[in-house]
Amino acid sequence: MIELADMQSQLHKYIIKPNGNFPNNEELPLLYYHRAIKLPKFFKGLYVRQLFRRNGWTNNWKEGIYEYDHYHSNTHEAIAVIKGRATLLFGSKGGKQIEVGEGDVVIIPAGVAHCNLDKQNSVTCIGGYAQGKDYDMNYGHPGERPKADKNIGRLGIPKRDPVFGKEKGLPVFWKKRGEDAT
Repeated sequence: MIELADMQSQLHKYIIKPNGNFPNNEELPLLYYHRAIKLPKFFKGLYVRQLFRRNGWTNNWKEGIYEYDHYHSNTHEAIAVIKGRATLLFGSKGGKQIEVGEGDVVIIPAGVAHCNLDKQNSVTCIGGYAQGKDYDMNYGHPGERPKADKNIGRLGIPKRDPVFGKEKGLPVFWKKRGEDAT
């Protein structure tokens, strides 16, 4: 059984505005859940993978976070820290810095640039993508935006939060333009 912390006291939402060659995402907030998951002593990665998979966030990986800005235009990404600490930057230069540690989860809307300001392997994470989509890699190079912007605009809202399922988190805070968001 998955043991979760109290979501409401741990949730932080950030709108990440466009920044030069990085589209970021003004419509959907980045969601940061501080200590959202109470991890077991053993098999932390398996534990998180099972949680993500149960909620439709598959195509999972286990690794650190790159030290260079990158983003995905064709899918949303969820990252759960299972070991270590690091400061992550979202939105590229002048964006939002968040110090993450074990048990933290970040849901990154498509288009939001992200990188590790520490060493790549200062954290070990389990990542996953909404509906298990195969992700693309974009680096903020000139010429990426027209295609990336179209990809982002075509994406729907996942029906389930990678941690809390269909009742809390992402389904409450991510809405299409014109819908009321809490």
